[in-house]
Amino acid sequence: MSGEVNVAVVGGGVIGLSIAWRVAAAGHRVRLVDDAPASGSSHVAGGMLAPIAEAWPGEEELLELGSVSLRQWPGFADELARASGLPSGLRREGTIVVGVDSADREELNNLADYLAGLGRTVTRLTGREVRRLEPSLGPAVRGGLEVPGDLAVDNRQALAALRAAATAAGVEFVTARAREVRPGAVHLEDSTVDCDVAVIAAGAHSGSLHPRLVGRIRPVKGEILRLRARATALPPPSRTVRGPVHGRPVYLVPRDDGGLVLGATQHEVGFDTEVTVGGVRDLIADAEQVLPGIAEYQLVEAAAGLRPSTDDNLPVLGWLEPGVLVATGHHRNGFLLTPVTADAVLALLRGEEPAAEVKAADPSRWGGQQ
Repeated sequence: MSGEVNVAVVGGGVIGLSIAWRVAAAGHRVRLVDDAPASGSSHVAGGMLAPIAEAWPGEEELLELGSVSLRQWPGFADELARASGLPSGLRREGTIVVGVDSADREELNNLADYLAGLGRTVTRLTGREVRRLEPSLGPAVRGGLEVPGDLAVDNRQALAALRAAATAAGVEFVTARAREVRPGAVHLEDSTVDCDVAVIAAGAHSGSLHPRLVGRIRPVKGEILRLRARATALPPPSRTVRGPVHGRPVYLVPRDDGGLVLGATQHEVGFDTEVTVGGVRDLIADAEQVLPGIAEYQLVEAAAGLRPSTDDNLPVLGWLEPGVLVATGHHRNGFLLTPVTADAVLALLRGEEPAAEVKAADPSRWGGQQ
């Protein structure tokens, strides 16, 4: 599309805010529709940028897409800081994947072998070598993998910067909930936002906004704790530390000033966002195996978010029909895939081809109209 395009972005999480900022900065009129921008799952997220540590056999297309986006993150973060005047929240310390029992260590060995087969190298570590890198880790940790290329981001710093950058670029915020998206219009409860192109980026709620998304996007609940080291406690690790712990995934993502994000459970229970006692118990019990000192930490917050998930764990990124773009279904990789998603939407608006790795996420993989 040539000239100025009137764009309505539905959804004010990390994906929607990033798209709105980049599209407005490119000279288009943008209105962002959300009843509570910078909240929801993006506000709860751990902020890992870890395509290598989260790689899984059968998800090679997702690994390639995530790797492309990871390479874009440093430049994206620098641009965001300049545009907003605020910290981007990017953390560059890297990631360690650790295991506790023999089954965990076997899982790490399988991951390392799988990555080696793809030409991606990680460093295998003994328990002693892991604790040399991160002295606060406990004796139950028997081995690990160092993944220096994987990064992390303080999700709340990033959201604040994105909202400021979007505002500075001229994005208009429409504080309302969308109920339907059609070519030329976003229908609200009692009014309509007219547009040339609508972009559906409403996370787990996207499935109700367009017929082609019905049954394609489902919510997966994740409970997350936020902790802070007290003066009497050992400081948190400087790197992101991930499980498995007795087969259950756990991650610990450091924040400034002694903060630590601990997550995350995974339950398919619809749109339930209540934090359960069992979820908190399991997170703390598993994290104590890795970092015994957290028993002395302050419990600052317990929250739950809804990952927008698809059957193949790939996001949905492309044209649903003329006048309607979709950028959703990022599951646990919303922050990771933000730069490549925003660039792809801007390219599609210009009539250009996005990065080759984006093709795997096109809704045409479902068949039917594109």
